[in-house]
Amino acid sequence: MKQRTRIRYTDAQKALMWDRWAKGESLHQIARLFDRHHTSVRGVLAESGGIRPPARRRSVRALSLAEREDVSRALVVGQSIRSIAAKLGRSPSTISREIRRNGGAERYRASHADQAAWDRAHRPKTCKLALHPTLAERVADKLQQRWSPQQIAGWLMRTFPDDATSQVSHETIYRTLFIQSRGALKKELLEHLRCTRAMRRSRHHTQKNSDHGRISDTVSIRERPADADDRAVPGHWEGDLLCGSGNSQIATLVERSTRYVMLVKVDRKDTQTVVDALIRTARLLPDELYKSLTWDRGKELADHRRFTLATDIQVYFCDPQSPWQRGSNENTNGLLRQYFPKGIDLSNFSQAKLDEVARQLNERPRKTLNFETPIERYRQAVALTG
Repeated sequence: MKQRTRIRYTDAQKALMWDRWAKGESLHQIARLFDRHHTSVRGVLAESGGIRPPARRRSVRALSLAEREDVSRALVVGQSIRSIAAKLGRSPSTISREIRRNGGAERYRASHADQAAWDRAHRPKTCKLALHPTLAERVADKLQQRWSPQQIAGWLMRTFPDDATSQVSHETIYRTLFIQSRGALKKELLEHLRCTRAMRRSRHHTQKNSDHGRISDTVSIRERPADADDRAVPGHWEGDLLCGSGNSQIATLVERSTRYVMLVKVDRKDTQTVVDALIRTARLLPDELYKSLTWDRGKELADHRRFTLATDIQVYFCDPQSPWQRGSNENTNGLLRQYFPKGIDLSNFSQAKLDEVARQLNERPRKTLNFETPIERYRQAVALTG
């Protein structure tokens, strides 16, 4: 088999890679543009963790290539350093250092000196987590508890409001995890993130698009009360089934205002089993805190009328192929994949274990709640109803 020559990607080619990566194209699609294997492209993108590096720029104080050419020509005709500096409007010490670090007067070449200066200028700034080990330890501890970088950043801001050295942005945490050359957070911590990939992907890479079937006598989400839409009043819930292997599943419920989570063990996904489980769960809550339920178009809730008759809770359904209309529940299901990865048998988890996972989620600070926790907001709602 003939081996192809090693390719050196130009800056323009790398820019094209990043543009396509930002649009959500896969490594294979990008590699086909250059008639290369996807690992060739991955090597370029993975160097910065899938995060496009900022464009490098020369300092306005640095000598330009034109100035270096003037220096080179002046040296050839034997001009002094002071005369060269005066002509360029530079300090004599600047010209002296420039010549000395690039081979001396006899070996000085403008193009070589310019490239050497560009190479020397590439000194990445030490990241904040590497400079502050105590802060890095706090971040690592929270990551091991499966907090997201955004939750960690918000919690640090609330906990240490007057200490900038004890705060860090979620972007810095992500970059430190994805770019291992920073050396502050171990690569193993990636497995605690909601998405365990080793490189950042574009938000356009994948979009869920599924239709779980047709149900009769549905009430559209567009008829849901206004106080449910604006999340002003607690008591409006979103629900779905989280599926695992062996036809196993659990029901997930999220309250829209407080983001409070409840997980319900269901033995089967037929509508009678699911509706029975949801009825039992609804009876555990005060009537004021369970006024409506919004569900996807899954057939497991085909018997929604029986649920409404038993609980006096109206069920609303998303539009076809629009699961994003239950945004809080979709987000929560993504968080739950940290605890229940795809392909795992969910029937092995007891209700007690599901309650423990729900407790951990409810104790995580949320950006949308100003980094308060769902349990704090839920307790406030209970106190108001009491």
